Parts: sequence; structure tokens; C-alpha cells
Amino acid sequence: SCVCSMKGSAIENFSCVIYNIFLMNCTWQAGRDAPADTQYFLYWQNSRDEEEMECELYIKDENCRNMGCIFQNVSIGIEKAYFLVNGSSKDSLIQFYDEYIDLYEIEKLMPPSNITVNCDEIKNVCIIQWQRPQISHSNKDMCFKYEINIKYK
Repeated sequence: SCVCSMKGSAIENFSCVIYNIFLMNCTWQAGRDAPADTQYFLYWQNSRDEEEMECELYIKDENCRNMGCIFQNVSIGIEKAYFLVNGSSKDSLIQFYDEYIDLYEIEKLMPPSNITVNCDEIKNVCIIQWQRPQISHSNKDMCFKYEINIKYK
């Protein structure tokens, strides 16, 4: 007899975001046809040289099912990172889901810091200065572009 994994049991809508320079949050939804007792487990590998690691801090739903993960001290490498989510259930085999992701593409940048505004009302001139946000994937001065929106009260 064939032991087949159940169609529609793999997770859906997998997505990750990196924020606050070194935190990463990944979330997903249960497969549409996954049995109610399905539990999911996330593994990831930052590069081929590094070991595959399981999530240490799962985000759970009201049924105690793992629906996401928070990673700390994430560093962005040159290679794509590999993510794998597999599942287990008493009733059937669960399909796995995997994806390669360029981590720098999912980094949400912090706002600029140390913003100062100095205005000279006589010359009708304002000088606005700031420091670019910290980013985790490079310490080089990248080409940042900013848009300033000034509202007069």
C-alpha cells in the first residue's frame, strides 16, 4: 500500500520579515486540507556552510499549533537562506514546504536617527540633517534616498 502525503496539507502564505536590525519574524497559515491535529515545524539554514536550525521561539495559535517563529541575532549573508516547514499528524503524512529567500530583500529598515532641524527665519532657510538607519546586511554607506514631507501648521 502507498503511503502518500495528503494534498493540500502543506502550509500556505509563508512570509518572513527582518526588523530592528537583527530580528526575523516568519509566519504561515495551516494547509487548507491539513488534519486538525497537524503540528508544523520550521527549520532554516542561513548558508550552505551553516547547520540547519529549528525555530526556538514559535508563535502559536489558540489551538497551540505553531503558526510562526521569531528568530533573534539574525545576520544577513550573501547566499540565499533556506527555509523548510514540515508537519506531523496522527492521521496522515503532511506535505513539506520549502523556499530559498534573499534575506536583504525582506529587511524592513529602521527610520533615520538623530534628526535635527535648524531654521533661519530671516533668510527663510531650514537645514534638516539625519543619520541613515542601521542595516544588518552591510556596514557600507549604501545609497539611501529620502523623501521629506513638510507640513505647515
